Amino acid sequence: MLVYLNGDFLPHTEARVSVDDRGFLFADGVYEVIRVYGGRPYLLQEHLDRMAGGIRALEIPFDGFDRLRDVAFRLMEENGVDDEGNIYIQVTRGAAPRKHAFPPADTPPTVYVSVKPARRHPDAYYEEGVDAITTPDTRWARCDIKSIALLPNVLANQKAHAAGAFEALFIRDGIVLEGSHSNVMAVVDGTLVTYPTCNYILAGITRDRILALAARLGVPIREGAIPVDRLHDVDELFLTGTTTEVMPVVRVDGRPVGSGKPGVVTRRLMEAYRAEIGR
Repeated sequence: MLVYLNGDFLPHTEARVSVDDRGFLFADGVYEVIRVYGGRPYLLQEHLDRMAGGIRALEIPFDGFDRLRDVAFRLMEENGVDDEGNIYIQVTRGAAPRKHAFPPADTPPTVYVSVKPARRHPDAYYEEGVDAITTPDTRWARCDIKSIALLPNVLANQKAHAAGAFEALFIRDGIVLEGSHSNVMAVVDGTLVTYPTCNYILAGITRDRILALAARLGVPIREGAIPVDRLHDVDELFLTGTTTEVMPVVRVDGRPVGSGKPGVVTRRLMEAYRAEIGR
C-alpha cells in the first residue's frame, strides 16, 4: 500500500516519522477520516474545511489543502480504491526539540495521508440496532477540535468493547453529549434532539448532513440536552459518524431504549442517507 508523507509517495512499510515529531511527543496535531463510496470521496470539502478550522485553532502553519485533495485522489488510484474506502489525513506541528512552547514558525508540519479499502459494519447492526454504555466525560474542553489526542476516547471505547457494546456515550453534568467516535441523536415525541454545537462536542460532518436530511423530510429538530436519567424514556436513539453512518441504538447500559428496536424516524434517515450516498 502506498502512502503520502511530507511530500513523498512511498510504501507504507517505509514511512518513518521523527521521534521528535510533536504529534508523537505531545499529540500536537489534527486529523480527518473521509469515507469513499463508489470510488468517490464523500463530503471531502466539508472534511477539509473542518480540518482547516482545527489547524487555525492550534495555530499550525499549514495551508496545503488543495494539495491534500490531489494526494487523496492519487492514493485512491494507486491503491486501487475504486469502491468503498477510508481516507485518513493527519497534520502535526512537525519535528522539533522537545519543549512545550511552539517551535519556530518555519518548522515544517508533518503531513501524512493514507487510503485503504473499507467495508460498512454488518447489516445486522443497522437492522437490529446496537448496544451502548454510558461513561463520564473526562476529555478536555475543546472537543470541537478533531485532535489526535484521543486517549479518553480510546479508554471509553475499550470500556464499551469490554462490555460487548458498540459505543460509549460521554456524560457531563448529567447530560449525554456524544459518543467516543460518533455524535448522538434522540427522537422524542417525533422531534429529533441532539446536543448543540459547542466546544464540548465535535461538529460532525455526518451529523450536519443528517440534520439537513431531517429538515428536508419534515422531521422537527431541536438542539438541546438529552438528560442521562431520561435516556431510556426517549422513543429512538441513534449514532451518526463518517464510518458509523446512521446506527440505531436499542440498549444502553443493558436496558432497552424505546421499543428496543430501530425506530421509524431512524429508519427514514438511514434510507435517506443511503440514497444520498447512492447519488
